[in-house]
Amino acid sequence: MTIALWITAALLTVLYLGSGGIKVVRSQAQLKDQMIWTTHASAWQVKLVGALEVLGALGVILPLATGIAPIVTAIAALCLALVQVVALIVHVRIKDVTPQLALNVFLLLLAVAVAVLRFVTL
Repeated sequence: MTIALWITAALLTVLYLGSGGIKVVRSQAQLKDQMIWTTHASAWQVKLVGALEVLGALGVILPLATGIAPIVTAIAALCLALVQVVALIVHVRIKDVTPQLALNVFLLLLAVAVAVLRFVTL
């Protein structure tokens, strides 16, 4: 069970650090070709989503790695799952049903798996 938790948490962290980091570092104009939803949001909203993703990724892995406040891993994973639920709603609402949507579903399932595995191993 612990190995599965570490693998899923590491994968979730890497994906969110990459995705969130891009949103924080790049301008909205640079993102519009890759991420259609950014044309429907303000620049600060895109940066906020990126910052939340980076903080969520750190919240998943750091408590797991340090052993300090291990419940934070589960809470951060649930928050990242919520981010994906909102992302799915936004994509459907703006009719942006692309292969990107499959990645959102994958990230949602991965975040839920991390939360469940962390709660089970507490």
